[in-house]
Amino acid sequence: MPVPVPRQREIPAVESGQAQTASPDGGPSTDSGRQAPRQDATVDNAAHANLTLLLIEDDPAGSPIVPELLDQAGKPIRIRTARNLTEAERLLTDDVHCILLDLDLALPAPGRVPDTEDELAVLKHVLQIAPRHAVLALTASGDAERGAEAVRVGAQDYLFRDELDGRLLSRAIRYAVERKRSDTAERRLAEGKLRAQENARLERGLLPTPLLEGSSLRFAARYRPGRSRALLGGDFYDVVRTPDGTVHAMIGDVCGHGPDEAALGVELRIAWRALTLAGLCGDELLNTLQQVLEHERADDEIFATLCTVDIAPDGRRAGLCLAGHPSPLVASPGRPARLLPYDFNGPALGLLPGARWPRMQVELGAEWSLMLYTDGLIEGRVGEGRERLGQDGMVEMIRRRLAAGLRGEELLQAAVTEVRDLNGGELTDDVAVLVLDRVP
Repeated sequence: MPVPVPRQREIPAVESGQAQTASPDGGPSTDSGRQAPRQDATVDNAAHANLTLLLIEDDPAGSPIVPELLDQAGKPIRIRTARNLTEAERLLTDDVHCILLDLDLALPAPGRVPDTEDELAVLKHVLQIAPRHAVLALTASGDAERGAEAVRVGAQDYLFRDELDGRLLSRAIRYAVERKRSDTAERRLAEGKLRAQENARLERGLLPTPLLEGSSLRFAARYRPGRSRALLGGDFYDVVRTPDGTVHAMIGDVCGHGPDEAALGVELRIAWRALTLAGLCGDELLNTLQQVLEHERADDEIFATLCTVDIAPDGRRAGLCLAGHPSPLVASPGRPARLLPYDFNGPALGLLPGARWPRMQVELGAEWSLMLYTDGLIEGRVGEGRERLGQDGMVEMIRRRLAAGLRGEELLQAAVTEVRDLNGGELTDDVAVLVLDRVP
């Protein structure tokens, strides 16, 4: 019994509105004329090698007769024949580009009227074992409804069994392969967007929410990860108020810029908050954080710098601990912005086992602004040379902005914008900066 090919449907896949045209170089293109994305080898090989068709048909009269089929370049389309699904699975290798499936294969026993599910069970099985292959469904000329249902289930198109034409069958195969390529590209694009949205939601959820209820201090922060299209980097910060009225602020930087460093930064921030709320402070807190870092890091070379400040309930003094981190900046009325002392800076976390981090007492006064930052703010370049902004340049920049009356969010926005402009473009390092203001 000859294998059918449609006559009445001049361009089967195009009628469905999902086929693609070919670009001038012979590759597939989208409706807008852009080259379609490369897909997995099963579909993409069709553009570079002879097409191979797997025919699944159980005609008891013997091998079905298929006319000579040619691809778009005039090369013969290779044909494999399977009598059942077991043979089909064995012949279904990566060099097969399209499957021509007889929907009457393995029908229910005679005398039973099959429902739609039974009629398409064999198609669903083929779609399950061949998710990367284009599939053409084969049905009788009077059963267009079942063919249309096959397309809704997942086939790329359907053909009529009792109408034979090698040219149109060749064309249908090519269009089915290109439709599968397009469907795969669209699915991967949708999956990529979904993953990006999920990652964005996850990263937003990992950014800190300061706990300052009951405090008169004003808080503002800016965060800019160095990784492209990321919301979270290796820099981290947090601010909490404990029940005794002390406000604790922290900012840190994990060496590196990848997702592993970002995850480690989140772990350290959460650990810091838990330990702070549990009453730990100063050297005891940093020693425990170092243990967390040593257990969680993927490599012994990874370290993290950290700056912690605990501001007394009256707001006039604070304790400062530095672990290889730049010293905070403080400004008060009648006195220009300046860096807090750096004399008792300890090593970064993860460098020296058994290290100590002394806590230094600093006087803040009745009114002040305290700014904590990571080195991404001071390591940007100034102009086209090798000169970097540095701490002195940052202090001068903040003095100018404070003299102009900027505070809080406006101050940080202006500072980050100026640093980026001086760098001549986006900064490659993560940047985190926060400011606490006390105004009586």
